[in-house]
Amino acid sequence: MFKTISDPADCEVHSVIRFSNAKKVKPAEIHHQLVEIYGENVMTDGMVRKWVRQFNDGRTNVHNEARCGRPSVVNDGLVAKVNEKIRENRWFTIRMLFDEFPHISKTVLHENVINRLN
Repeated sequence: MFKTISDPADCEVHSVIRFSNAKKVKPAEIHHQLVEIYGENVMTDGMVRKWVRQFNDGRTNVHNEARCGRPSVVNDGLVAKVNEKIRENRWFTIRMLFDEFPHISKTVLHENVINRLN
């Protein structure tokens, strides 16, 4: 039995994939080993195969590429404001927070609350 590791950084998982691929371990086995150590939700088999293909094509960087698109609205000021609202009412809902911060998606608010709890 192995000790499981929770919440690995993406680059850690990508490094394991790169290392295992260099040792000629098949993608399905890499996925099996990742799940064994990091748990069911670590990464899909398809994503492991995608990373293996990228490493085989010459990629060496294990970090995620910066994505273009809308910049994040999460900043220290927002986190402080959300935390203040939560302290005001411990029985808050995500909907209540969304009503207070309509310019922020429910998903971002939910992630902020989850991060606060961890």
